[in-house]
Amino acid sequence: MLFYIVDAFADKPFGGNAAGVVILGPCDEFPSDEIMINVAAELKYSETAFVKPISGSQFKIRYFMPAAEVDLCGHATIGAFGVLMDCGLVRDNAAYLLDTRSGQREVSLKDGLIIMDMSSPKVMAEITSPAKLKELTRVMGISAGDVGMTPQLISTGLPDIILNVKTKEALMKIKPDFPALAKLSEEYQAVGVHAFALNANRGTAVDQAIAHCRNFAPLYAIGEEAATGTSNGALTFYLYKHGFVQEEKWNLFLQGESMNRPSRIMSILQRAPGDNTDQAIRIKIGGDYKILVKGDLYL
Repeated sequence: MLFYIVDAFADKPFGGNAAGVVILGPCDEFPSDEIMINVAAELKYSETAFVKPISGSQFKIRYFMPAAEVDLCGHATIGAFGVLMDCGLVRDNAAYLLDTRSGQREVSLKDGLIIMDMSSPKVMAEITSPAKLKELTRVMGISAGDVGMTPQLISTGLPDIILNVKTKEALMKIKPDFPALAKLSEEYQAVGVHAFALNANRGTAVDQAIAHCRNFAPLYAIGEEAATGTSNGALTFYLYKHGFVQEEKWNLFLQGESMNRPSRIMSILQRAPGDNTDQAIRIKIGGDYKILVKGDLYL
């Protein structure tokens, strides 16, 4: 089997979030879960995607962290379709169907940019209690005074606690207590915390980024991640509800700056005509990729 290492959400090597990608043949069966977990642990990236062609326009994908399988992963999807492009299994300016544990979704390629559908957004909880807010900020190593808008647990495929801090300086000083954050994430049934600060210079001629972001998921053996597609999908919905994101307009999120792995994640929010419910909202995440390594996996 072919395996790759790909930097997703990156416009140059050694940026973005690295993912492993394993390509199966159309007649191959997926390896056992134990083997796929072991491969993910051996490659030592936060996620490794295993991809199998179903037809010329449809693929099945499974995502593995070093400790467990997950339903969806944005950066590994971006990386996987970059690999499929390299293998000649997909082409630019075309759309494809992707079967995941979180359902079937469309992935399209447009002028080299890979764009994927998120699941319908869901607000699963809101952290309004002063005691709960104090607990969250203590775990994250900041004060309650650093928090801006009310934190919410939101999913567009995977649930994250969306935590707004008032300034980029406050964002960069976050230093979580990882064991406590893993326990808190388990209590909220969240992957982790996606913290962000609105970009003070957003919308200017020289700086179009809407926010700076950091993501922490120690429950899944990830300290900090440089780029997270599903988390920024959830953040897109959060900012839409707070009036910072407009329908049918592309948004740019910057992540990985604290890790010296700069990432650029694009999103767009669309609504089905004539339906004002949240179920009518669709969010797409897009990004570039850079392939770093290609080789053979012997199993």
